[in-house]
Amino acid sequence: MSKSYFVIIVFAVMLLTSCSPSVKFSLNRWNSKPASPPLEQTRYRDYAPLETVTGVASFYADEFNGRLTSNGEIYDMYGFTAAHPTYPHGTIIRVTNLANNKSVVVRINDRMPYRPDRIIDLSLGTAMELDMVEDGLAEVKLEILEWGEE
Repeated sequence: MSKSYFVIIVFAVMLLTSCSPSVKFSLNRWNSKPASPPLEQTRYRDYAPLETVTGVASFYADEFNGRLTSNGEIYDMYGFTAAHPTYPHGTIIRVTNLANNKSVVVRINDRMPYRPDRIIDLSLGTAMELDMVEDGLAEVKLEILEWGEE
């Protein structure tokens, strides 16, 4: 093999490996708590729910962090947001983990695929606040506090 081919191959390998995705987040990073919930938590404290449903929640994190959500925002996995298959963007929901009665108020800013076994996909920050990260899934109650405009 000639020297020029060798240089081209080395350059191509370096170029291809430098463009490969790197792991930006790890499970160790999930051990830290997110910032405390935003002030909306107190704003909606006394709101009577417009609708209540129960079911299983999951959460999503690393793979989608920094990507655009379906409403055009940048997804922050440590934020207090959620994805729902049908609720309008901007809908405000109180999510309560039925196993420990912890709750947090979130805003719908993304879509999730329809899954008959899940009712909502929560951000990592929300899942951490509800103490459901270790299990990955939780039986939750959703209380619609304010409908969004889509």
